[in-house]
Amino acid sequence: MGSVDSIKGNLEKFKGHIIYEKGLSKNTAAAYTSDIEIFLKYMEERKETEVIEETIVDFIFYLKSRNYSPLSIARALVSLRGLYKFMVKEKAADKNPFENLETFKTHKKMPEVLSKQEIEALLSSPDMSKPEGKRDRAIMELLYSSGVRVSELVNLELTDVDLNERVIRCFGKGSKERLVPIGEYVVDALKNYLAVRMEIVKKFCPNLFVTKRGGKFTREGIWKLIKKYAKKENIEKDVYPHIFRHSFATHLLAGGADLRSVQEMLGHADISTTQLYTHIDRSRLKGMHKKFHPRG
Repeated sequence: MGSVDSIKGNLEKFKGHIIYEKGLSKNTAAAYTSDIEIFLKYMEERKETEVIEETIVDFIFYLKSRNYSPLSIARALVSLRGLYKFMVKEKAADKNPFENLETFKTHKKMPEVLSKQEIEALLSSPDMSKPEGKRDRAIMELLYSSGVRVSELVNLELTDVDLNERVIRCFGKGSKERLVPIGEYVVDALKNYLAVRMEIVKKFCPNLFVTKRGGKFTREGIWKLIKKYAKKENIEKDVYPHIFRHSFATHLLAGGADLRSVQEMLGHADISTTQLYTHIDRSRLKGMHKKFHPRG
């Protein structure tokens, strides 16, 4: 199901994933890492190398015997479940040992989304008189208008973009290829950026988006870029790359798009993941009803 060595080999990648793609704070990521390290120490003390369902149950009793609070135990399980979910998708583990442990499942937290006004503020924030401003506008337009993951965005190459057909080719989780439609605003933003791209990069680089040093963006680089504009526009929400994806899906469904089409655009293997966004909009509608209806 996934060995101790696999956990050690993927821990730093998982930490980067939850910070730069999932938008968790560095403190939360450190807490997750600490939980996982406690589990690794537990495994080493028992000289166990393979993680199976019984291992998890034994680990829970171990934590209880050490007087860990129910909240601390729950968080440790969330940390390990998240790690294994990541490892399965990265092909570093063939199965998640949490799959059949129904008792320990936690409810999915509703992801936060940006309002259309907040999106407009962010997209209007870059200085369009500078090549970097045109690049940054294109990055945010693409994140919002296509719903691509930040890991997909940084790996986009020039040959993955077809402005005439208005599609981009993405390689998602598990290296699955999909074509994602892009609208007029993205096409215009990309044309503006590509016209000045050579002013940023002086030598050939296959990647679509390049840094001022002429290299490929990292996920952290995109994260910092977006944080900069959110701060500039005084947006109080925790703005990170993945929030554009949440907003893309929520705004599509709120506008009447069908669930299957949104699932395909997002590259979700399971439609239940896409259905989460219908709950977000439902929560918004309930809030509006309560606020404005005399019997709310």
